[in-house]
Amino acid sequence: MELSNKKAEHRPRTGKKRLPRRPDRYYIPNRRDKMPRVSEIEVLRRREQPTISIRTRTKVEDLPGLIGESYCKMGAYLKELGELPSDIPYVAYHNMDMQNLDVEIGFPVPKALPARGDIRPGFIPEGNVVFCMYRGAYREMADWIVKNGLKPAGTAYEYYYNGPGYPKSELLTMIVMPVA
Repeated sequence: MELSNKKAEHRPRTGKKRLPRRPDRYYIPNRRDKMPRVSEIEVLRRREQPTISIRTRTKVEDLPGLIGESYCKMGAYLKELGELPSDIPYVAYHNMDMQNLDVEIGFPVPKALPARGDIRPGFIPEGNVVFCMYRGAYREMADWIVKNGLKPAGTAYEYYYNGPGYPKSELLTMIVMPVA
């Protein structure tokens, strides 16, 4: 086998040429951008999703430890039941009082599951949502909602694709906010 420094051309198995990525489809941040997006902000229709969660109040500085504890507790419960989460874990913010946050820490699951202690079954409601995937900080979604004539209508959900071991600039978070 002969090795070459030339890049190998990728050909899909179908034999058809792969279409190039549309440059307008992906947001590539530059150094002046404050909130790098990985996806466009879009309105989507979400179906009802069963969950298990722990709802509590906490100070913002205590939130990372509480999230880790809660995920571990619910993960052990799911393992005991022989169930798997159906999506990425989330934190739902029912208020934004940083000294008394009302948060719901949970996992989407494939079906309704029984309660145990402070772990409760529930669901993420069906409805129209604004969705975006962010890397690093994110704050522009609220402005986008207003500019597009929509109104926040419920609890905002954040889905965390990596954890506190990553630098803040590399955190991947999907934001899902109900709108009317």
